Amino acid sequence: MKVAIIGSGGREHALALKIAESKILSKLYAIPGNPGIKNLAENYEINISNHSVLIQFCSEKEIDLVVIGPEKPLTEGLTDSLRNAGFVVFGPSKSAARIEGEKSFAKKLMFENNIPTASFHIYLKEDYEEAIKYLRKTKYPIVIKANGIASGKGVIIADTFDDAKEAVKECFINSSFGSAGDKIVIEECMTGQEASIFAVTDGTDFVLLPAAQDHKRIHDGDLGKNTGGMGAYAPTPFVDKNELQFVSEKIIKPTLQAMKKNGFEFVGCLYCGIMLTPEGPKVVEFNCRFGDPETQVVLPLLKGDFLKLLYSAAIGKLDLDSVQISEGTAVCVVLASKNYPDSSEKGIVINGLENFPSGTSHIIHSGTKEVNGKIVTDGGRVLGVVASIEQNDLRKCKEIAYEAISKIYFDGMQFRKDISDKGILAKS
Repeated sequence: MKVAIIGSGGREHALALKIAESKILSKLYAIPGNPGIKNLAENYEINISNHSVLIQFCSEKEIDLVVIGPEKPLTEGLTDSLRNAGFVVFGPSKSAARIEGEKSFAKKLMFENNIPTASFHIYLKEDYEEAIKYLRKTKYPIVIKANGIASGKGVIIADTFDDAKEAVKECFINSSFGSAGDKIVIEECMTGQEASIFAVTDGTDFVLLPAAQDHKRIHDGDLGKNTGGMGAYAPTPFVDKNELQFVSEKIIKPTLQAMKKNGFEFVGCLYCGIMLTPEGPKVVEFNCRFGDPETQVVLPLLKGDFLKLLYSAAIGKLDLDSVQISEGTAVCVVLASKNYPDSSEKGIVINGLENFPSGTSHIIHSGTKEVNGKIVTDGGRVLGVVASIEQNDLRKCKEIAYEAISKIYFDGMQFRKDISDKGILAKS
């Protein structure tokens, strides 16, 4: 089977690693890929917003399956373009991708179908004064979200009215999130542990993958600004069999049924971000694709044929037995560039990759580029160091990950020291 992966980040590198294990794979391509993926696939520099060129490429290479990684091409309708041209695609249609692309759409869907989530209000840009009036009388803390896609940074937790007013101003007046902030969702601030759960689905049936826990804040102890994710681990001890059953029956199943009933059948990976509140699991957000960096720790825990799972979902006949969940553990620590998430220094040489130990740890490329034979930084989140072991031993897995980090260096490199500590404390 010839497969093309769309994307260039850490998630796509992790997908490529897992797909490359499949016995049914004959050729792997990545568009545009990255220096890490280059060892597994043929990279092609094609603008993924140019659908006609992508279709031509897939025709010439006789691609059997296209796997779309990032949310942007999904919300722009790449799946529709490729399917209309006769290709099999793992990834939702443009209408189904609204579940991530429009937070207001997702919140209304949940409200109308009794899917547990935080209470909320929706305001348009022209409702600025009305939003401020609401914020004057509400309880704090409160969460303010840009309605559209903002690269994981369009969520502000406001502890006071002044914080909330400033957040709304950033969205409506300063346009800090572009058109994504022209509409906002203001919702209650839920408390509890967060977890990320992926459901691979053909629109009706689905397979739940191991629950992971992401670390969004830039600094240890969940301090500082929100990022695209500074690390993750799986499985998280905060999600047991009862919680998984609840998520399956009360969240994933009714969401897929509602999408199908409304004419937005969802085929692909439905990412469910949940908060484990005192009242039970509630949805924080839905995404229309695999998460980053959670994918980096979830996929190493799968046995079986991951490519077979993706292909069976894409053709509408999900193979429920194609993968099994191992008893192992995985930890991913993101190495970020100086000044991230405010900005990122590019072109900084990365040292130590050639001496990186193999075995229980591996490198994921997220924001790198090859220049004159050297790997340099090319983004905010540069690398992911992943440790995975076959035992359910989070403490040991964390030690392996951080030991591996000591082999790598680039100027301005920053990373959190406490990835997976919540899980370790919960199990001790």
